[in-house]
Amino acid sequence: MSPRATKFLLGIAAPVLALVTAFAITSLVLIAAGDPAGEVWGQILSVPETRKLTNIINNATVLYLSGLAVAIGFRMNLFNIGVDGQYRVGAFVAAVVAGEAWLPGYLNTLLAVAAAILCGAAWAGIAGLLRATRGVSEVISTIMLNFIATSLVAFFLRKAAVRVEGSNSLGTKVIPEGSRIPSFSIGSGPGTEVYGFLFVAIFAGFAFWFVLNKTRFGFDLRATGQSTTAAVANGISVKKMTILAMLISGGVAGLVGLPILFGSAYSYGSTFQSGLGFAGIAIALLGRNNPIGIAIGALLFSFLNEQSNALQILVGVSPDIVAITQGVIVLTVVISYEIVRRYGVRLEQQHVAQALASEAPPPPGGPSSAEPEEVRA
Repeated sequence: MSPRATKFLLGIAAPVLALVTAFAITSLVLIAAGDPAGEVWGQILSVPETRKLTNIINNATVLYLSGLAVAIGFRMNLFNIGVDGQYRVGAFVAAVVAGEAWLPGYLNTLLAVAAAILCGAAWAGIAGLLRATRGVSEVISTIMLNFIATSLVAFFLRKAAVRVEGSNSLGTKVIPEGSRIPSFSIGSGPGTEVYGFLFVAIFAGFAFWFVLNKTRFGFDLRATGQSTTAAVANGISVKKMTILAMLISGGVAGLVGLPILFGSAYSYGSTFQSGLGFAGIAIALLGRNNPIGIAIGALLFSFLNEQSNALQILVGVSPDIVAITQGVIVLTVVISYEIVRRYGVRLEQQHVAQALASEAPPPPGGPSSAEPEEVRA
């Protein structure tokens, strides 16, 4: 088998092993609880109808952006747990800017998207600056910034909210119809409209791949993440790369809530979807920080979430079983990657040993391989 084929098989072995293990453990949990494991998996793994497929794609778009934001930090060896707070800040500011309609049409949309990126980047930049200048762990600072962002957005939401008569919910001004990003339909009937922001997410994934693999900045980022000592030896400023990586990660995080904002909600309110940032951590791990792998992970998590909605009605099992599956996936994926990595190292050592053995010269005093057979005799 060629080295390229071996590398490809090892690359897909880890996530496959993690998924199989997660499904096996979840099945054991179902059996132990006395629930019908076969019926549960039959419902979850059934082919979704068009409306459900639409929901899967829309939710996967949001989760994909969240996974990309986390993956940027991972490639720099930074653990950005603050995506949840960064996307809240970005979505709220974008809703306020778009709702004010300072510019006409799609210029207003571009202004709102730019504001979301800048605010998400600025919020993440606080953690990057603390890490670069004071050595504060980004894990601690981003967790604290999540709580601050949630409270800060709630405070300003009360200032900027427009109350709807007869309702207790709070929300910003509704985005004008001319500034909304149009959806496209994948079927007939209601509930089949896919977010137009999907194309922005695809472009973000391509930009992530191109910058990391085809530019000097991407090389510096990866080199710094793998070895700060080697980066310093090559003249790379570790402090600068740390701040830039957090800024970019936060900028992408600022986009996470925009598919919902410009595709269905059209305002930011107290009922705006939460928990999107933490799901990105699991998706980035499952996708190995690769844009295609992250897309597959986002589709998988979205598929599981959507297919579990009917479990309580059809099977009589709580849909929380999917949360157990997703949690087990996060745990097993780390273990699976380490097992596959060690196996790959062992294979490489064996190939090197075989190559050295085949090229080793004959022992001193022994017969030369060039001598005729009669002389050897």
